[in-house]
Amino acid sequence: MKICTILGARPQFIKACSFSRKVEEYKLKGMDIEEVIIHTGQHYDDEMSKVFFDEMGIPEPNYYLNFGNLSHGAMTGRMIEEIEKILIDYQPDWVLVYGDTNSTLAGAIAASKLNIKIAHIEAGLRSNNNEMPEEINRIITDRVSNILFCPTNKSITNLKNEGVEYWKDTKYFLSGDIMLESTNHFKNLSLKPGNILIKKNFILTTVHRAENTNDPEKLSNIFEALRHISKECQVILPLHPRTDNIIKQNNINMEGITIIPPVGYLNMTWLLSNCSTVITDSGGLQKEAYFHEKPCLTLREETEWSELVENGVNVLSGWRKSDILDSFKKVLLIPENKFSKQLYGDGNCSAFILEKLINY
Repeated sequence: MKICTILGARPQFIKACSFSRKVEEYKLKGMDIEEVIIHTGQHYDDEMSKVFFDEMGIPEPNYYLNFGNLSHGAMTGRMIEEIEKILIDYQPDWVLVYGDTNSTLAGAIAASKLNIKIAHIEAGLRSNNNEMPEEINRIITDRVSNILFCPTNKSITNLKNEGVEYWKDTKYFLSGDIMLESTNHFKNLSLKPGNILIKKNFILTTVHRAENTNDPEKLSNIFEALRHISKECQVILPLHPRTDNIIKQNNINMEGITIIPPVGYLNMTWLLSNCSTVITDSGGLQKEAYFHEKPCLTLREETEWSELVENGVNVLSGWRKSDILDSFKKVLLIPENKFSKQLYGDGNCSAFILEKLINY
């Protein structure tokens, strides 16, 4: 069985390491399985890409396309063109895509046009905000895939509401969340970031989502709130290069916030394990906060991980300073016993996925 995996962004690297490790285990048992990896270059610098491959033992990409730093249309179109060429040459049995990035959509479209079977890991997520590029990517990818691996019961409900049971040649399964598997594997291998003074009870923060960074008013409000919070406790912000450029272009005041370069997965795991709270607009980091039993404030008005909000471990704030500060007070009241539920499976997702592909 030949599998072609499409990757392009940090969360996908984290998820892919568990699946690739399971493929190697099966090969050692004598299974005839081959995986080739296409890296689209959507995250294109070493701090956002290469460090994850190095730290997490992900096999080196067989193909590197280097299509970062383009508009959505240009990026997706060029990815489709080049991925199609590779698929025609390699002729895989499966194309495996993760999540909701432009790389995900490009891989799914290229494979569907060639009638190559598609497996979508992290299927069925919905924020119900079609202004988010990620939402469009999810919906289209789900619709053209042959197998949908759903991390939660809510994601299956979303698909049923869209009529998945009537989609021809599409199967769906509750697989659990593959990122939980990676978190469990690397928890004890975490590394403290060097060259920064880290105080007790610090807050780990990330800001990178286009809906926030592309709007100077929203971004200014977010950082005004973070500066206010930093007067009471340290706010550590690994700064995405794109966000950094926008901050400089708009002369946004960052005084009081501890800015550090983007960190690798092992450093981020340490920060998650040792922080008191997470503030983010990331999708993946909301889950990782839960895996590390940390309360989370999400700088958005909706989330694809709605079960975190429903279970009282994640508070949505939107972007206005006053709303962020009010929501932060609620986050501080979240009790430790809120993290006892098994919302994302048992941490054995990759074996389940691989077995379904083998036995399709």
